[in-house]
Amino acid sequence: MSQSDPARQLLRHTLATLAYRGGKAVRGAPDSFADFHASPETRTPGEILAHIGDLLEWASSMAQGQQRWHASAQLPWPEEIGRFFTALEAFDAYLASDGPLQAPAEKLLQAPIADALTHVGQIALLRRIAGAPIRAENYYVAKIATGSVTADQPAPVQEF
Repeated sequence: MSQSDPARQLLRHTLATLAYRGGKAVRGAPDSFADFHASPETRTPGEILAHIGDLLEWASSMAQGQQRWHASAQLPWPEEIGRFFTALEAFDAYLASDGPLQAPAEKLLQAPIADALTHVGQIALLRRIAGAPIRAENYYVAKIATGSVTADQPAPVQEF
């Protein structure tokens, strides 16, 4: 892929941001957190994370010109976390490749990626409601790097 494609580079950096923030939202949460119910009408964290995996797989399929949506059954929490990072890695790998982008970058950002970011915020909020909050952080100084989409994320620089 040409390093001069700013849209693809921004998408890749956004995926790295999603990996960092999503990793922080799920890291250290007990397996039982997956089934936490804030209310009878809300999704559980496990259902939300399964939906994020579906969104990322959908986005990757659109980028490759093979739009596919699949609503997956929720996996056990550790496996769902693994699926989250696997989906991020696959999508990022395609964006880093020479494969043509078969969907407008703006549409990928405004729909599946923005939705996934919203849902990571929901998981973070549910952590607080469940009594296991994550620490606030200055994300501006976080060591988020394009291509860093695995579960192995850098330590926070400035939490408070």
